[in-house]
Amino acid sequence: MSDNDFREVIDGEENKEPAASDNNLHTTEAESAEVVNTTADAQESDEKKDDEYEEICYICHRPEHIAGKMIRIPNSISICHDCMQRTFDSMNGTGFPMGDMMNMGSFNNMNLDKMPNISMINLSDLQNMMGGMPNSQKIRKKKPKEERKPEIDIHAIPAPHKIKASLDEYVVGQEHAKKVMSVAVYNHYKRIASDVQDGVEIEKSNMLMIGPTGCGKTYLVKTLARLLDVPLAITDATSLTEAGYIGDDIESVVSKLLAAADNDVERAEHGIIFIDEIDKIAKKRNTNQRDVSGESVQQGMLKLLEGAEVEVPVGASSKNAMVPMTMVNTKNILFICGGAFPDLEDIIKERLNKEASIGFKADLKDKYDNDENLLAKVTTEDVRKFGMIPEFLGRLPVMFTLEALTEDMLVRILKEPKNAIIRQYEKLLAMDEVKLVFDEDALHSIAKEAKEKKVGARALRSIIEDFMLDIMYEIPKDDNIGMVTITKDYVEKKGGPLITMRGCAAIEEKPAI
Repeated sequence: MSDNDFREVIDGEENKEPAASDNNLHTTEAESAEVVNTTADAQESDEKKDDEYEEICYICHRPEHIAGKMIRIPNSISICHDCMQRTFDSMNGTGFPMGDMMNMGSFNNMNLDKMPNISMINLSDLQNMMGGMPNSQKIRKKKPKEERKPEIDIHAIPAPHKIKASLDEYVVGQEHAKKVMSVAVYNHYKRIASDVQDGVEIEKSNMLMIGPTGCGKTYLVKTLARLLDVPLAITDATSLTEAGYIGDDIESVVSKLLAAADNDVERAEHGIIFIDEIDKIAKKRNTNQRDVSGESVQQGMLKLLEGAEVEVPVGASSKNAMVPMTMVNTKNILFICGGAFPDLEDIIKERLNKEASIGFKADLKDKYDNDENLLAKVTTEDVRKFGMIPEFLGRLPVMFTLEALTEDMLVRILKEPKNAIIRQYEKLLAMDEVKLVFDEDALHSIAKEAKEKKVGARALRSIIEDFMLDIMYEIPKDDNIGMVTITKDYVEKKGGPLITMRGCAAIEEKPAI
């Protein structure tokens, strides 16, 4: 039945050619051919995308490289040989006629009344699920050896001084930390690219960075991964627990790296994992309860740091989810652990006072109380006393500290990096065609106030957000404002900013009462 069956017929118009306005109902052969070609191209592109991923068994969720060749049935469902055989065996045991199964052309024509245990399944939901699994839960196919290119090219790795120069554009200060990270990363990827034919195998150079909060630990790793263009997974050690308890399993950190590599196992095996807040899994002291998020997590991470085949879920952080599993080798994954280690200064101070507290020339007890960079004197023994087990520290051979931020460093952080906070606000006001200027005294006043909060560079944004609120609110009201100058008095709430009108001299805005 077509639209023509209900068309009103008027005398003399039966044989009339269709009007131009009827083009939406009648298409030409060229237009229809174009639509067919477009549809064919779309289907071909979808098929190419699907070819990049392995097929997953609809029942057991095992990928093709583990379960073997899949059997395709209608509605784009793939089932492995084992699940198909078990299905046939269970049907034979319940007296289900296999002849009816063979005659079923499609899912809609199945004689479901005779199928055992089918009443417990909502068939409408099952049909909706036939659309397939999302790509986030699929694994990319491995390329043949002749097509496979080496993931790491020794000639493409930038030299340590080039890595540090790139880090200098984004991170202020921390010269020693940037130098250590540049060399460690360079040696790590040389290790991957090297062969062991001469019997010399280079060990992994996992890193442990220690520094006060807000000094740039996470920012350093993020910048490094962006420069090297390798997959990076950033995870928090506070959520990790021993297997079998509420929280994330230890293998979930590798699952996050696999997701960052777009489920490409080969690319993930050359990535970087940054575990933040590593000090939170230290051994708990003076407790009679089971330490499921402390020492046991350190014990479970030993095999990851050393290098082992780990089975991880694809597209989920829990093994209990109905998602496929795959094996990832952590041998060539670079692990960087970072933490603030609060109260570690007291352990260092105690050790230093014991070394020089006897005799007439003994140091004063309070000699190290005001030393901001006391963490630079840390040793492996101090970290062990803090609560990290020796086996864990032995797998993190590169240990270094970051400096506490001084007032001058905070001023440089405000204005020097490519994405400095001041540049961000200058861009915001430039969209309103207003120029934003900061006096040098105002910058030092902001840095001094941030230093007192003792949370590092994180305090800078909260301070600027506070005094920029009124400016960002009032500026769009008046189109005649051309420039705003932030003064020291305005930052210290003793006066107002300098407002320059377009074509006028600068006038000082009176403070709000």
